Amino acid sequence: PLPLPASTSNNQQPTTNNHPSRPSHPIRNIDATELSTKIYRAMAHRRRGVGVGRAGAAVYNRKAEELKATSLASAMETVEKLEGKLAEFAKTHKHSIQHDPAFRAKFLDMCAPLGVDPLSAEKGFWGSMLGIGEFYYELSVKVAEVCLASRSRNGGIIRVSEVKDILTQRGTKFKFADSKNKSSYSEEDIITSVKKLAKLGSGFRTIEVGRVILIVSVPEELDDDHMEVMKVAEDDSYGPYGVVTTENMSRALGWNEERSNRALELLLGKGMVWLDVHRGEKMYWFPSLWNQGSTTQNK
Repeated sequence: PLPLPASTSNNQQPTTNNHPSRPSHPIRNIDATELSTKIYRAMAHRRRGVGVGRAGAAVYNRKAEELKATSLASAMETVEKLEGKLAEFAKTHKHSIQHDPAFRAKFLDMCAPLGVDPLSAEKGFWGSMLGIGEFYYELSVKVAEVCLASRSRNGGIIRVSEVKDILTQRGTKFKFADSKNKSSYSEEDIITSVKKLAKLGSGFRTIEVGRVILIVSVPEELDDDHMEVMKVAEDDSYGPYGVVTTENMSRALGWNEERSNRALELLLGKGMVWLDVHRGEKMYWFPSLWNQGSTTQNK
């Protein structure tokens, strides 16, 4: 028989572990007390992390408030500097502001973003230096007189340009307190004076209809339909200037006769339009617009 291999010899002794203290399993045995200690330390570390996060948020919020306060202070300082520059500009160009309507309008546009209102300051720095508030107060009184005097004719709607023409015909002029010469005024000045009247809640306001700006001196509210009717009357491509009919309103706006009549009833009832029946056709005339059309044709 063949001899057995050496590795399978019966005389070979089993291999013994030379390190009896090391466990045969690769995972180390952990004592329960030691494991509890590690878990507690990990949880404590997490709690400290949350605490630091809250503290950090508080720091960020405090810093944000500081930046906001700094920005506000900087903005206030900038506004004060701009107001100072505006006052210097007003002193330098005082004569132009008082006597040039276009320059005056631009100056008021400069004041608006800064919250400076020379119109409301009849006393104090702006009132004593420029007197703009008193000028617009006197102008608004004259404008109101014209509007009220013509209300029976136009129902409380009148063009800004017509108001200016009436004041010019009357020779109405105004002068500032420290000025020897009377100042001219523009349609823009009249619009500004109407805004001053509007603050009194008297129903005065301006509306834009097509190419013209009208002053409304009655508290009656005009809805979108009324405004559309006036736009058609102002557009002479649909018929005579300042006149509307239910037929040209239907052609221009696509309205039926009922809607057109409903819009015209209020205007007619308030005297804002005049009714004229020509060859069986109802024609509604806006006296304020018709006057302008007549003037344009005469020119």
